[in-house]
Amino acid sequence: MQRHLWQYLSIRLIVGWLVTSLLPALLLFWAYIIENNVQLTQVNSLIASSLSIILSLVGLERLTQFPGQKSMVTVLPILLCVGLVIGSILLIFRLPYSVYYLVLSAGLGVVFCFVSQLVLRYVTKIVIGYVPLGRCADLLDIKHVQWIPLNQQLSILSKAELPFHAVVADLADQSLTANWERLLADITLQGIPVYNVLQVRESLTGRLPIKHLFENNLGSLLPSQTYLLIKRVMDTLIIILSLPLVLPLALIVTLGIQWESRHLTTGPLFKQKRVGQGGKLFTMYKFRSMVPTAEQKGAKMAVVGDARITKFGRFIRKTRLDELPQFVNVLKGDMSLIGPRPEQLDFVEKFNDSIPFYRYRHIVKPGISGWAQVMQGYACDEDETKVKLEHDFFYIKNFSLTLDLLIVIKTVQTMLTGFGAR
Repeated sequence: MQRHLWQYLSIRLIVGWLVTSLLPALLLFWAYIIENNVQLTQVNSLIASSLSIILSLVGLERLTQFPGQKSMVTVLPILLCVGLVIGSILLIFRLPYSVYYLVLSAGLGVVFCFVSQLVLRYVTKIVIGYVPLGRCADLLDIKHVQWIPLNQQLSILSKAELPFHAVVADLADQSLTANWERLLADITLQGIPVYNVLQVRESLTGRLPIKHLFENNLGSLLPSQTYLLIKRVMDTLIIILSLPLVLPLALIVTLGIQWESRHLTTGPLFKQKRVGQGGKLFTMYKFRSMVPTAEQKGAKMAVVGDARITKFGRFIRKTRLDELPQFVNVLKGDMSLIGPRPEQLDFVEKFNDSIPFYRYRHIVKPGISGWAQVMQGYACDEDETKVKLEHDFFYIKNFSLTLDLLIVIKTVQTMLTGFGAR
């Protein structure tokens, strides 16, 4: 099955450069070009525009590779980030540039990236052939994929005539006969990738199944120590730079809590012991969103319509403003901006006994936001916690700056929509 031309990044890069960099240069600088009198200002502007479209399209390609993502959500954040980087370079090094050219180029870039992603979504149709044996039947409930069952008598003439982009099989199933193996080998020789069922489920759902974790390479879940160090430095810098915005927000939230609880003696902050990296306990700070007697009878998970949550508390939980005091935890090194959410000790002890590999989520620092939060929301029982853990394992396995950036973008979206709040 042939791919559409627009699915190739190289094609999008060439067309994008022609539309957003070369076209405005010809429109604005044509007189200078024919007179062979091109200025340094114009050269710098063309280079800046070219770098912007390349970085934007490559960034979009990387971010939308993760499962369950709507590519349109990432367009503006990527363009803003790239624009800030390129603009900062021009200002810091005091390079001369053409404002008219860059404004026109940026406008065309925004339009092109949105149109490009719309076309890409239209032409990208995931078609996967599957061997109808073993655990492959469990994949059929995954939406947005066209599943085609294979037949052992399938005649393979050429790659272009095969009606799928990839093939999945349960390679551990005992009923995978020699005939099936020969068919899979022939498909591979035609350049069609053949994947194991667990690998496909992980890539399509963004979850790493706990019950089959032994079939994966546990060593691949070890996070990069270099990126852990980089992440610590980045967390600190981001918090310091964001203080002018965060402090006024925190003051407003504090006043709101104080007004709502003006007849009570409780303060605006809530402190609680949570389990952090390596299973160590630390004190986590939050803005108080529940009544003072919320945990009088022991720790309980929040549920939809929880009566313990105050009116103002419901608002700050929905917008995630109750998490702002955890910036202090990040500066202290107890937490990171992005990572698995820290759990209470009572829940951790319970899940350690009932959920396999639960302890493994503590291999990285807990975060204010995480992959499970933006993909699933809060978990209110053990079954939802198992799904949440599968998201956490996916994050640990794919631990990277790209995934962290995607989580930041989806966190902002979550704050605006209130997804998963309880």
